[in-house]
Amino acid sequence: MTSWIAIAPVLVAIVTGTVALLVRNWPRLQRAIAVSGTVVYAAVVGYLSWRVVFAADAGGILYQLGGLEAPFGIVLVADELSAFMLAITAIVAVYAVVFSVQFIDEQNQRVYYYPLFQFLLLGATGATLTGDLFNLFVWFEVMLMASYVFVAFYGNAQHTAAAVRYVVLNIVGSALMLLGIGGLYATTGTLNMADMAVQLSAPGAVTEPVVGLSALVFVTFSLKAGLAPFQFWVPSAYRAAPLPIVAVFAGATKKVGIYAIIRLYFTVFGDADVSATVPAVAGDTALAFLAPALLLMGLASILVGGFGAVSRDSLEELLAYSSIGQIGFIAVAVGIAAATTAGELRHLGIFAALIFALHHAVSKGLLFLSTGVIQDIAGTTKLSELGGLGDRSPVFASVFLVGGLSLVGIPPLAGFFGKLFVFDAATRQFAAATGDTTATAAAVLTLGVLFLGAVLTILYATRAWIETFWGSQSEAIRAGVVHDGQIAVLATLALVVLAIGVGFEPVYQFADAASDAALDTDGYIEIVGLGGETG
Repeated sequence: MTSWIAIAPVLVAIVTGTVALLVRNWPRLQRAIAVSGTVVYAAVVGYLSWRVVFAADAGGILYQLGGLEAPFGIVLVADELSAFMLAITAIVAVYAVVFSVQFIDEQNQRVYYYPLFQFLLLGATGATLTGDLFNLFVWFEVMLMASYVFVAFYGNAQHTAAAVRYVVLNIVGSALMLLGIGGLYATTGTLNMADMAVQLSAPGAVTEPVVGLSALVFVTFSLKAGLAPFQFWVPSAYRAAPLPIVAVFAGATKKVGIYAIIRLYFTVFGDADVSATVPAVAGDTALAFLAPALLLMGLASILVGGFGAVSRDSLEELLAYSSIGQIGFIAVAVGIAAATTAGELRHLGIFAALIFALHHAVSKGLLFLSTGVIQDIAGTTKLSELGGLGDRSPVFASVFLVGGLSLVGIPPLAGFFGKLFVFDAATRQFAAATGDTTATAAAVLTLGVLFLGAVLTILYATRAWIETFWGSQSEAIRAGVVHDGQIAVLATLALVVLAIGVGFEPVYQFADAASDAALDTDGYIEIVGLGGETG
């Protein structure tokens, strides 16, 4: 299969970012290059997804840098899982960059905004496609270096303080990740993920150290995803960064942490036997150790995010805490998949996590960008200073309503299917736990927290809608200017949220194939060209 398409998204992001940097003295040209380059990136990702998932000869694609074969050479691997995550990134990136043209003032656009945007995109893309652990670390750092600048972008004391906290936390996380990767290399003798899967599944392989070493990497992935108890950076960073970038943070870069957990634990460690027993968890692999940690972190994130969002007075903070809670739903679905040995339930857990990730990316992206519109109109996003915006712009009110209803999970919007499959997985986990007191208690706790999280989502989404759009017009809303161009862009994104729900069949096929790929260790090894079978 055509191997060049696996590296094409990386090349597009590099070229666009470099050219945008070179033409920084010509702002209009720079904007045109940034937007067109991102659109080309999305088109390339679309073609890659078609070749990997939907074409008659669909299958994984391997690109070997310099022609060096794995496990010694650097490889990029495009399978159904990586293609699905890239598709999420592409959708969010296109809307964020187009909205940036109208939202970010011209002076700030000249401060390397568009080159940094492309390098943020580059890091997320490389992390999704890389086939070895060290380069996963490298691409994480590329993504993080760009995000550091964006958190400190506006340069005042509040933003600088947020950036310092963000940098310190992520430096610690990166150090732990590097230590974990070094330990895994010392244990297995390889950094290539497919080769590592082969080594760990071989008869007589020493697998016990992998659990402890992978925990260091898991902490880093959880930090990047913003899971509790590593969520502290999220509210301040989301308040500080430009809102189009926050949409990318919530919709794309946080999902890279979830992707890395799925790829490493299910695809690479999924067949490695570990002699240990974990209460309420089935199986004797590294997944048995992942499951309780991820479930507890996911449930804690739902509670921290939900209660935090209910009590916030500004839309940025409300949506920031909401993102913590919503990422918890994704983590719980992955945790359910890790806690079972039943193939159908494991597949459903991964599938639910991917569908919810897609929903959250487009729905929360729509809401964060809508917050940018409100900021431009009113000069503030404090709920106490808003009100009556629905009278000023009924179209925009409808756009925001679509995002809010999708977040709640109302059919036929994208969020309905995200919530449906997460609850389906949790219900099946409860049904499978019959006869095991500990497992039943864990399943009941999971269902209870998921239900409470759904109720909290209804509460804060309703509050945001009512206090922003209902009632008499506040002075800030009355004096503001409605930008029809911004609303037109977001109206098309609202249609995407609706289209995902109404035309769900191809999305279902895509996510189903991605879930299969996440669990198909032998298939991943075959794409990389190492041959043999695990287990």
